[in-house]
Amino acid sequence: MVPNERTTFSDMTVRTSGRIGLGQGTALLVGAVLGPGMLVLPHLAASAAGPASMLAWAWLLALSVPVALTFAALGVRYPDAGGVASFVGLAFGRHASAVAGWWFYGAVPLGIVAGASVGGRYVEATLGVHGVLAACLILMAAFGANAAGLRTSGGLQIGLVALLVALLATAVIAAAPHIDPVNFTPFAPYGLAGVAGAAGVLMFAFVGWEAASHLSAEFADSRRGLVRATVVALAAITALYLGVSIVSLGVLGADMPGVPLTALLETGIGAVARPITGVVAVLLTFGAINTYIAGASRLGAALARDGALPGWFARGGAPGGTPYRSMGLLVVLSLPVLIWAVDLDLLMRATSACLAAVTAAGVAAAVRVLPAGRHRNTAVAGTGMSLVALAFCGVHLVVPAVLALVALGMLRLSARRPLPGARG
Repeated sequence: MVPNERTTFSDMTVRTSGRIGLGQGTALLVGAVLGPGMLVLPHLAASAAGPASMLAWAWLLALSVPVALTFAALGVRYPDAGGVASFVGLAFGRHASAVAGWWFYGAVPLGIVAGASVGGRYVEATLGVHGVLAACLILMAAFGANAAGLRTSGGLQIGLVALLVALLATAVIAAAPHIDPVNFTPFAPYGLAGVAGAAGVLMFAFVGWEAASHLSAEFADSRRGLVRATVVALAAITALYLGVSIVSLGVLGADMPGVPLTALLETGIGAVARPITGVVAVLLTFGAINTYIAGASRLGAALARDGALPGWFARGGAPGGTPYRSMGLLVVLSLPVLIWAVDLDLLMRATSACLAAVTAAGVAAAVRVLPAGRHRNTAVAGTGMSLVALAFCGVHLVVPAVLALVALGMLRLSARRPLPGARG
């Protein structure tokens, strides 16, 4: 779900030398969608909807199919695209592109604090270190690594994805024999409103399919390779997400602890799982936040270059440079979030609203730029389903609405700014 220096938007693709095969392409796509939010999302969804949260998981998995295939189609047709903002700009113009860029850039302070809080929660539960202190240390380490130019390599990204997949799969397989049907009753204690609320927070785990749009040119078979990798990634994500949601509810119940994977692993393999999951949580959250910051700081420089931020922030955004000013702005924006937003559920819902808006804008742009036929029809279906999912975000849509106003305001100020050398 996170960007890097190769793109200007929210993916987790990496620089690759030569052509990539089905296995690596699938790993990159799974990594773009799967993130450390999975360490806590089963708990948040169950708190909102009880066992009926499984319906929210299933709905969003169904949404992923047209969305993922639409971005794969965009990747085949526009293999050198720079991100969702590029598609939105191509379809709807410069102002819409700036808004889409700000939806992601503004979500980053919320997302990285949420991610650090997830890591901190696991550290406190498993290693005894205070959660807020652990979250602060993870954030400081990630910003420090980026300031020093130490960014997550492609190989390390894939390794962290493999670690998370292994952790989820082990938790599901080890704990599954302990499922108790009683834990699925009452099934829907909060009704459909609860299911919608669960879907709103779970959007955090279902963005990132736009990564497909950047991978087409990297495949040896640039047309079928991307589609095949997308289909395999969809199957892997479906198996993992359904497995985690069903087993966590069946074993732990709707009142599961805030660190459900630790509880599942302890149920399946014993107390030895406790310190292991603490260390794994730190690695996963640091890797994701480090990559988030790397890409977002470059996105900020690009926004400044294009007039959606003051031009002063554009410095350092060239290839090989370090955009310290944009990175500094991310620090400034993250501090109040860290200080005042202590509710992890609120942070994830606000982040989800922004990223859901990004996804909806991307598939809507595909309706405009893809030729008539099967792919456009898929994009239409994806757009309709994305708008429904966006509605599940409810009041938290105020966050992307405010960010849209900021983006448009910045563009207006940029248009009024006199050109260098101009005289009044």
